[in-house]
Amino acid sequence: MSVQLTAHAFTEKLLELASPEEQQKIQRYFRSGKGEYGEGDIFAGIKMGQVFTLAKTHTAMPVSELEDLLESPIHEVRAGAMSIMDKAGRDNKIPDTRREELFNLYLRRHDRINNWDLVDLAAQYVVGRYLFSRSRDILYTLAHSANMWERRTAIVSTAYFIRQGEVTDTFAIAALLLHDTEDLIHKAVGGWIREAGKKTHRPQLRSFLDAHAATMPRTMLRYAIEHLDDVDRKHYMSLKHTR
Repeated sequence: MSVQLTAHAFTEKLLELASPEEQQKIQRYFRSGKGEYGEGDIFAGIKMGQVFTLAKTHTAMPVSELEDLLESPIHEVRAGAMSIMDKAGRDNKIPDTRREELFNLYLRRHDRINNWDLVDLAAQYVVGRYLFSRSRDILYTLAHSANMWERRTAIVSTAYFIRQGEVTDTFAIAALLLHDTEDLIHKAVGGWIREAGKKTHRPQLRSFLDAHAATMPRTMLRYAIEHLDDVDRKHYMSLKHTR
């Protein structure tokens, strides 16, 4: 039986998986209604694993239908759209035209990508992978955005570059976001410079920390130094008190 690649059919199948128990768990997790994680979101109560499983069978969904999914007020439906886009972006066999369509949709409808998990689901393989062999200027534009989710996209997208052994943009964008006021940006920046600073790129991480540890937000610093040894962690944390 063929899969109906429409927003309506996908949403119907997804909502069949909803449960009141899961809804309560998700609402507690995302602190729904406080504006911190996408104000106005509705949570149906569907496990993300179930969302991802359904998304696997819909990776060929047309962009117009994906955009309809993004219009949904239901968080899990939009997460489904991002998961579909992510899985398509990971596919080495999709044509460049499809990859470009997904990239353009992500940026055009960033107003519907209003939560940290939605950004993290697709930014790496939809945005980062598309830009890997192209100009990355758009990431620097996003880093200066008034929209915190666009700023998060700027840093999270560089995860794909890190996978390819390139860390320059990660540290450059981290520097732009160094004094961001949002905790969710602090966590993203700290986490990705930590990843960028693994193994062969540890000197770049140390150089960044030598320059900025004393003034960067504490949460960002803690995330950034997680994989350093005890001596180095204590050293960089001490800089917060000596300047």
